[in-house]
Amino acid sequence: MATTTIDVHGAQTVSRAVRALQIVAAQAPEGVRLVDVARELALQRPTAHRLLKALTIEGLLQQDDRSRRYTLGPLLFELGISATHQFNLKEVCQPVCDWLAEQTGDTTFLFLRSGYDAVCISRTQGPYPIQTPSVPLGSRQPLGVSAGGLALLAALPEDEIETVIQAVAPRLGAYGDLDADELLELVGQARLSGYAVTGNHAAPGVRAIGLPIYNAAGSPIAALAVATTQARMTDERIRGILPKLKTAAREVTRLLRQ
Repeated sequence: MATTTIDVHGAQTVSRAVRALQIVAAQAPEGVRLVDVARELALQRPTAHRLLKALTIEGLLQQDDRSRRYTLGPLLFELGISATHQFNLKEVCQPVCDWLAEQTGDTTFLFLRSGYDAVCISRTQGPYPIQTPSVPLGSRQPLGVSAGGLALLAALPEDEIETVIQAVAPRLGAYGDLDADELLELVGQARLSGYAVTGNHAAPGVRAIGLPIYNAAGSPIAALAVATTQARMTDERIRGILPKLKTAAREVTRLLRQ
């Protein structure tokens, strides 16, 4: 019985540590305050401080002496470099992203699923002269906020969709007053139509369309999206972009399965 208790406690600690790293990553490069991490993790400040201090000692976080804000530490960079040869999704997908941006004229995004979030790992601008405010490269948003994140969320099993929406609900209000009910409705529309469409949440004045990318096991791990102004991204334009987006998603899936 004691062993089980220790195991559960250890798993909770690891889960909190990972979530703390995700919270800090979401605020890069400005960093995050202790009070913000404590609130997000529903922890008392002393408990959150001990957790952040341990991560800082190990090099996973670092703290600015003046602002006292926490940012990602050097060890994460080293670990990322070590993993590059095993996970080169951006490298594999970039030629397809370039082609899609050229074909549509608009900005193409590649998102990677990371827990309850979607991380933008590639952004390619097309030749259309008016480009939009866009999701920054490397930014992290809750699944469902961006078109890529919505495509990923809609591709999950129904019980997992409910779990994700429940988990991200407290963070949705920062994205165009999005809430859990609206997100669930967007998921339903995406599952019905076979593609995700969202506007004015990930970036003001922007509408985008997205499709998931599946690994060899059939699990959605990433998503492609095309974004432009709301005025330009009409329903008619979506119908024109969709075949190109489907071609790109199929090609990336094929490349990942090789």
